[in-house]
Amino acid sequence: MRDELQPVPAEPQHQSNDKKPDQPPPNRLLQIIRFLSEHSERVIFGEHAQERMEERGITDDEVFTVLRIGELKGRITPGKSAGEWKCKVVAQPRGSRQMGVVTIIMLEGHLFIKTVEWEDR
Repeated sequence: MRDELQPVPAEPQHQSNDKKPDQPPPNRLLQIIRFLSEHSERVIFGEHAQERMEERGITDDEVFTVLRIGELKGRITPGKSAGEWKCKVVAQPRGSRQMGVVTIIMLEGHLFIKTVEWEDR
C-alpha cells in the first residue's frame, strides 16, 4: 500500500441539496482504517473513548488490533464535516472478548476513536 493513502471524499451530488453524500465503498473505508492504524500518530483517542477503555479494561494495543484485523459492522454514516465517515470496526483479539471500535475517518488523514465497546454483552 502507498505511504500516502488518504481518505477519499464523497463524490459531489448533482441532484437535491438535502440528499446525503455518496459514501465510499465499505472495502475502501476498511482499507483506509487499516492503513491509518499502522501509523499510531494518525490515531486520536477521544476523551469518551479513553474513559470507556479505562472503565472496561481495554488497552490501546487491543484497539489497534481491532482496527488492523477487524471488519465493518453496522451502518456507515457521514461525519460532522464533509468527507468524514463514521463506522464501527469489530474483531475479537486473541485472548479477549469481541469488541467494537467506533471510528471516524477524518479528512486530514487521521482516525478519531469515538468509543470502544464490548460486542458480546
